[in-house]
Amino acid sequence: MKAAVVRSNSDGYVDIKDVKLRDIKANEALVKVEYCGLCHTDLHVANGDFGEVPGRIIGHEGVGIVTEVGDSVTSIKPGDRVSIAWFFKGCGHCEYCLTGRETLCRDVENAGYNVDGAMAEEVIVDADYAVKVPDNLDPVAASSITCAGVTTYKALKVANIHPGEWISIYGAGGLGNLAIQWAKNVFKAHVIAIDINDDKLEAAKKVGADLTFNSKEADSGKWIQEQVGGAHASVVTAVSQIAFDQAVDSVRAGARVVAVGLPKGKMELSIVKVVLDGIQVAGSLVGTRQDLAEAFQLTAEGSVKPIVATRKLDEVNDIIDEMKAGKIEGRMVVDFTK
Repeated sequence: MKAAVVRSNSDGYVDIKDVKLRDIKANEALVKVEYCGLCHTDLHVANGDFGEVPGRIIGHEGVGIVTEVGDSVTSIKPGDRVSIAWFFKGCGHCEYCLTGRETLCRDVENAGYNVDGAMAEEVIVDADYAVKVPDNLDPVAASSITCAGVTTYKALKVANIHPGEWISIYGAGGLGNLAIQWAKNVFKAHVIAIDINDDKLEAAKKVGADLTFNSKEADSGKWIQEQVGGAHASVVTAVSQIAFDQAVDSVRAGARVVAVGLPKGKMELSIVKVVLDGIQVAGSLVGTRQDLAEAFQLTAEGSVKPIVATRKLDEVNDIIDEMKAGKIEGRMVVDFTK
């Protein structure tokens, strides 16, 4: 089968190679991949930012059809459409797995990083961790929900935003666009979208942003304070260190800032502001299987509409260049059905 594999020198790109899969185990299933989106995390993996993994098949925004199951599998069957997500598997018995925080498992396996992912014609999954895709959900759209969608849905939960409150969302790209839709359509909040790209801000308006601001040459935090007295919460999907600093400045007392994007560097926090204003800063890492099931169902019901376009497997490195240049609106999804 053909697959996108991290290069031996971890130079940020992949090679398209023929790869042979092993036989599945009793608890596993074989999935014929239909679609797999490319995420910024894939770029981090290809570049060795989390540790070099040469030879690894990337991809964690996968959707496909089960073709074979192991002897002990009862949760899914051949013909089911399932996900291949970043949260690939937890240990199942630690304090995090047992208390609804399975993505924090210390022995977690992540698709496309420490186990082979879905940017391939076929992939092996642990059957109990493959979430079923609703029959009435377009599989191309579902691919974006497996990572960008569920990540932002979970981040809005962590933000503890309430109907009628203001939330600032930093980054209006593939994640931010979905975060705006969740905030407006599910959590019923007022949304301020911040980006440095006017085209992405225009797209943000189309999906419901109440206010937009280009922070390339101006202080978004100060502007938001002037406009609405500070946001009640902020979610940062941007891969820019300065966005995290501005997000803290954008919120009012008692607010929560949720970090999602993964730029290199450190946040600079004013200790006085954090303490005196009671600001909470929280990290939010993708979502659990339950979060993903909820996000799939809400998307099937029309709460969000991912912006997606399909490409060919041999275009993956072109997509990587376009992502690095900030030229992509929404998600580019590799189509394995043709």
